Formats: sequence, C-alpha cells, structure tokens
Amino acid sequence: MSEEHGVQQVGREWREAALDEGLVLLDGFHALKHALRFGADVRMVVADDPDAVRALARELAPDVEGDVARLVRRADLKGLLPRVHPTGVAALARRPDRAQGLAGLGRLPRPAPVVVLDNPRNLGNVGAVVRLAAGFGATGVVTRGDLDPWHPNVVRAGAGLHYATTVERITLDTLPPGPLYALDPEGEDIRSLTLPDDALLAFGSERHGISPELRARADHLVSLPMRPQVSSYNLATSVAMTLFHWGGPRQVVR
Repeated sequence: MSEEHGVQQVGREWREAALDEGLVLLDGFHALKHALRFGADVRMVVADDPDAVRALARELAPDVEGDVARLVRRADLKGLLPRVHPTGVAALARRPDRAQGLAGLGRLPRPAPVVVLDNPRNLGNVGAVVRLAAGFGATGVVTRGDLDPWHPNVVRAGAGLHYATTVERITLDTLPPGPLYALDPEGEDIRSLTLPDDALLAFGSERHGISPELRARADHLVSLPMRPQVSSYNLATSVAMTLFHWGGPRQVVR
C-alpha cells in the first residue's frame, strides 16, 4: 500500500468514526495528553506529521509517549477538521459512561465538592471551569440547561481534562446529594465560611445569576468579595476563587 493510499484509508476511517455520537474530538496535543493520562479510551489519533507528534510527546509528556507512538497515524487534517490545531494532531475518544458518572457524583462521602453551573451560556467558560475543577480535584462539574458540557468547543477549552473529573448535564431533580452553596451577591461573605468536602457549589450565568428555582433550593447563599460598582466576575474566575477558598487538592505525604 502506498503512503498516499494509506493516508486516504485513515481519512475514511476517521470520517466513519466521527459519525459515532459516543466519540469525542480531542483537538490538539494537550487534549490528547491529558485524556491519555486520565484513562480515556482513545480510538484514533491522526496527525499531518506523526514523527513530530512523537517528538512532542517525548519532550512534553514522556509518561504517555508509548501510547502516542502506538496510536498516531498520518492523515490530511485539513480534509478532516474545520480547523487544524497548531500542534497538528487530533484524536477521537470514547465518552465516559453516563450512568457510571452519575453514580460517582451521588456517592457519599465525597472527598471534594461538585461544581454546579446553572444554565451557562458560554462554551469556552464551561471548558475553563472543567479545567479548573480537574486541577483542584473537584468531584465533578454538572450543568443545568440546554448547553452540552461535552460540546467540542467545551472539550477544546477544557484541554482534554473532562477525563480527569466527572462532567455531566443534570436537572434540578437529579442534583447530587449534599449541602447546596449558591453564589449570590446577597449571600454571606465566603471568607466567613468553611466549605465542606461534600458541598455542591452552584454558579449562575454572569448576566442573570442563579435561577430562582435553584436559589430556593440553596442551603446557603454565598458572596465573593468585590468592590462597589464592579458588576461581576467571569464565571471561571468565580469558580477558581471558590474552589481556592474550599482548599484544593490534598497533599500526598510520601
């Protein structure tokens, strides 16, 4: 088989696999790296220059270098993707099992809070929150509303770290258990509170805030310090401040 024929065959396999709604696009090397580190079932990896991607793995992520070297295949990315990431690589991975994810969110006791995003609107902001939640070791990120937290633009902004935490869409009736702390300008100053590990930390949209129905369910209303006449913080900034106040990942004693 000629190299050109092989590239065409890989392209056909990619297009067929991309029709599977259970597969998620991982756009760029960092998304692939994180997904592999956290156990994603990666089905295909394609690159314009596989050798360059192997070298990138050797330099930046030697822990997954073997997996990258085994999986990556040459393809014409411009013919497969609407835009090609600067690192010249993309992958398709199986989305985690929803039932298993929901079961994990509902399990008590929890070692870390769950972040609740109430009707978020901006895909990039949601991805940034997933990235934060993964870094802080949060149990998960759940969203209410019509935004899909596994939308390709969310996964892109999350840099593949959807696989480092649990990310699901829920309804008010299927909120995980635990005391609900809702961020609200009329709430108690967060600096006077201790946030428990089993908390649900709820954030509204920047324009409308927490919805009335979620606000009514809250056990505690919490406010972030902010000088007068400043309207709001960016969603991801609010989440970062709150998770930092909670405390972040526990240090492992070796």
